[in-house]
Amino acid sequence: METLLQQLTRGNALLLIIVLGIGGSFQSGYHSTELSSPSPYIQSFINSSWFHRYNEPPPPRTITIIWSLIVSMYAVGGLLGAFSVKLITGTLGRKKAMICTSFIAIVAGGIMLTSKSAKSYEMIIVARILYGFSAGLGASSHVMYLAEISPRKIRGTVTLTSAIFLSLGKLLGQFLGLSELLGREELWNIALSVPALFSLVQVIVLPFLPEAPRYSFIEKGCEKACIKALQSLWGEGDYKQEMDEMLTEQAAIEAAPRKSTLQLMRDRSVRWQLLTMSIVFCVNKLSGIPAINIFSFDVFQKAGIPTDKIRYVTLGLGVSQIITSIFCGLLIEQSGRRPLFWGGYGLMSASLLLFTVMVNLKDSSYWIPHISTGLIFLFIIFFCGGPGGASNTLHSEIFIQSDRLAAFVLLGILRWLLYAVLGLGFPFLIDALDSYCFVLFTCVCLLGFLYTFFLLPETKGKTMLEISADFKAITVCGKSFSEEKTLETKL
Repeated sequence: METLLQQLTRGNALLLIIVLGIGGSFQSGYHSTELSSPSPYIQSFINSSWFHRYNEPPPPRTITIIWSLIVSMYAVGGLLGAFSVKLITGTLGRKKAMICTSFIAIVAGGIMLTSKSAKSYEMIIVARILYGFSAGLGASSHVMYLAEISPRKIRGTVTLTSAIFLSLGKLLGQFLGLSELLGREELWNIALSVPALFSLVQVIVLPFLPEAPRYSFIEKGCEKACIKALQSLWGEGDYKQEMDEMLTEQAAIEAAPRKSTLQLMRDRSVRWQLLTMSIVFCVNKLSGIPAINIFSFDVFQKAGIPTDKIRYVTLGLGVSQIITSIFCGLLIEQSGRRPLFWGGYGLMSASLLLFTVMVNLKDSSYWIPHISTGLIFLFIIFFCGGPGGASNTLHSEIFIQSDRLAAFVLLGILRWLLYAVLGLGFPFLIDALDSYCFVLFTCVCLLGFLYTFFLLPETKGKTMLEISADFKAITVCGKSFSEEKTLETKL
């Protein structure tokens, strides 16, 4: 019986996973934390650039507006990138779409790097839009590529690497942002340009690696290219089982051709998949995880941690995310997907509830802030070791090839809309509700627990068609969406 490492190193699979990771979800992770340390220096740069241009200091409101644009335009670019996933990935293929994503990131890095010498805050805004577009397109293309190169038995582990690289990106953004490294006034533009170096590596290496086998066979109809790609990735073999699975899925797709995004939303046969994807993603985003990542300083300050220690505590959070994501990757094919979801959401609810209690008692004893910090770490560990790690795997498994592109467009739009809403809303939420905002997050996690415990089918070790059949079999109060469709057709 081969170990996981032996399977990954029989061909070029491990190399491709790494190259896809540094140009895919790693970029999103880095950009989600990169602005936290250099933000005062960028605002100072806006002030000095305005003075150099107009010989008078800008009004404080003007600085706030320009800074808000720099922050929010990343989400606008991400939304545009999400809209373009179906067009670019479907037209160019998975490999060329990833290379295109990296080219855009390199251009953005060049603009960001030269913005300081050009004394142009407009260049920072443009670079942030391009970074967002690259991340919006790359995040979906990355997961899709991983799902279409992986054998069924280790599909969960392979697709979960996107979560590991996301955590790596977050950690590097936090680490390089330290004042001892690039988090200084004279180096902030370099700190914001670092992701372009990883994109450059992907542009150089990825052309020598194979296209996704499923895309080559199912969408392009090239059996020879598919077998060659499988042998290049996973070593020599006839891959009869994989080819038979793809043939079965291809026959199903010919009976039901590829759908547009609107057609997919109207199709009752995939209604449970869309509902599951939306609920899981919304629960993940509204559970408090993105808020803790983006506003970690405020959260730990609220917990009573000394201001000068917060950045090191935040680094510890990043390390714990990576370790837990790797552990989840080793566990997912043994435990299955369902226990990771309902178990993770249940434990996250308990952690947040206890954290709310401890924050309100923080002045009663010197050890309470340490307990609060420990609960945040547990909350992050339960998320990364459960729903956070398994979500990309689930999203890539529940749609057959003809529906996957349109589904990822919807997922991308949802991702960036929630990113923008959280970025704008959480500061007001924490001001209005104080520590009780975490009670709302607890309720969201409980909703995720109930849905995944009672309704989510297991997808471990199944083909895409078998998973689709399991979703069609879901019934609530004796009714299912597929039955309603049949009844409408008869009438």
